[in-house]
Amino acid sequence: MILHFCPARDWEAVPDGGSYRAASLDEVGFIHCSDPGTVHLPANTLASGRKDLLLLRIDPELLTVPVRWEPGEPGDDNGVWFPHVYGPIPVSAVVAVEPYLPGPDGRFRPPPAMPGG
Repeated sequence: MILHFCPARDWEAVPDGGSYRAASLDEVGFIHCSDPGTVHLPANTLASGRKDLLLLRIDPELLTVPVRWEPGEPGDDNGVWFPHVYGPIPVSAVVAVEPYLPGPDGRFRPPPAMPGG
């Protein structure tokens, strides 16, 4: 399972049966994703305190585009690696969507595991 957080309005704009496109796809050629243990790291860096985010749980086996695990900081071979999705994410590959809210201190935490996952 890989995860992607986004503003609720971005996900709600995806048509039924369509595909999700983050702005980063046009900017850098891929959609930034994370694993369950690291999704809070970019969320805290990029979206600390935001309360309008959703967490997309994506089954990489259902994607028809490449997923590459790459360093979060280019050139830092000892840093955290993240899955990057090199194309739009079809709605059919998103197995769950849930609110992703910060704690009272405005900081995000790793999300709970999915039931049965």
